[in-house]
Amino acid sequence: MLTLTEPQRRDVLEQVLGVINKKFMGPSVNVAELRARHEIDVVKSDTVDTFEEALTNLLKGLGTSHTGVFHESRPRAAGRVAIAATFARADTADGPRWVFQDVHTGGAGAHAGIQKGDVLLEIDGREFRPPAAMPFALGQSYTCLIRHADGSTQEARLAVPGPKEKGRPVVVPENVVTASKPRDDIGLIRIAMFPGVLGMDVARDINAAVAALQCSRLIVDLRGNTGGGIGCLRVMSHLCPDRRGVGYTLGRAAVEKGVGKEQLPQFDHIPSSKWGVIPLALKFASGGRSVAVFTEALGGQRHHGHVAVLVNEHSASAAEMVAGFAAENRLATIVGTKTAGRLVATSAFKVGHGYRVALPVAAYFTWQGRNLEGTGVMPDVEVPFSPEAAWRGIDPQIERALEAVS
Repeated sequence: MLTLTEPQRRDVLEQVLGVINKKFMGPSVNVAELRARHEIDVVKSDTVDTFEEALTNLLKGLGTSHTGVFHESRPRAAGRVAIAATFARADTADGPRWVFQDVHTGGAGAHAGIQKGDVLLEIDGREFRPPAAMPFALGQSYTCLIRHADGSTQEARLAVPGPKEKGRPVVVPENVVTASKPRDDIGLIRIAMFPGVLGMDVARDINAAVAALQCSRLIVDLRGNTGGGIGCLRVMSHLCPDRRGVGYTLGRAAVEKGVGKEQLPQFDHIPSSKWGVIPLALKFASGGRSVAVFTEALGGQRHHGHVAVLVNEHSASAAEMVAGFAAENRLATIVGTKTAGRLVATSAFKVGHGYRVALPVAAYFTWQGRNLEGTGVMPDVEVPFSPEAAWRGIDPQIERALEAVS
């Protein structure tokens, strides 16, 4: 990809600032101040990397999550999304290192043979230590040297898939929903993310998992869940029998008009086929990103009243909607660590010369009016990730969740 000329870089800057001024939904921002602080760095950047870094620093000034800039020719995703695995800093026999924390079945990390607790030593022959950010990009391959719990080392070949849609970098593991029985009559459903705008596939898979388990006690594992679309509603609908308010999003236009949650269009079911999408499209065509969400009234289920939800600092977006709903309605015991506090509705806008900028365009509130952006959800039972326990093959968070439902 060629480096832009100075006039082209200025053009991108102007379009980015224009989109922020018109579309951004978040903390009050002074666009003139953003320009003054970042204009020279952006316009005078002499390489692609420094140009994109300067734009990224500008977006950080907005003080919210879900911002980013990428070129259509090389879409990016966060390292944990690209390889379907998360990391924790830890003191190891090799010094301060990144340790694999959540490794989702069917993702690039799992395919490479990486397991929870493995220590990352090198990437492409270069030593890699915290706080260096994960370099994994879509459509690229990497050779990682890792150390297993038994002290042995292995070269793991990480082949990161390319984007599934042009201009929208999303990496979806092969097995988004997995189910098991850690003990008799206790079911465990692990959900890596909620792919799809309407989430019809993941909703179907969640239904199948609940039906197959047929348990009177249930653990929903959302650790490392990066979020996604409204497919998360199916989890919340399996937590209660009735139709009740989950939360609502408000875009700038709705906020400026003083619209309340009672006036918003209501979303209360995930369609089971593509034919159900048409009436929904007509219903929400004029509402933009402002909508009130309700559970689907699936009726009573055996596990009601005996549910635990596992979360951690990597549980974000739609996963936080589930945790927030469960906590607010006392429908489950939340176990783990505080969630990421990254919960806003976003869109990507073209800003010229092949670049797109992602920005929050709507704020999410729980039904009781709590904004989780920047705060997250605190667990009822706080249990941090323990690399030492992982090296011994023990998962203290799962153990506490089993106690909670038992």
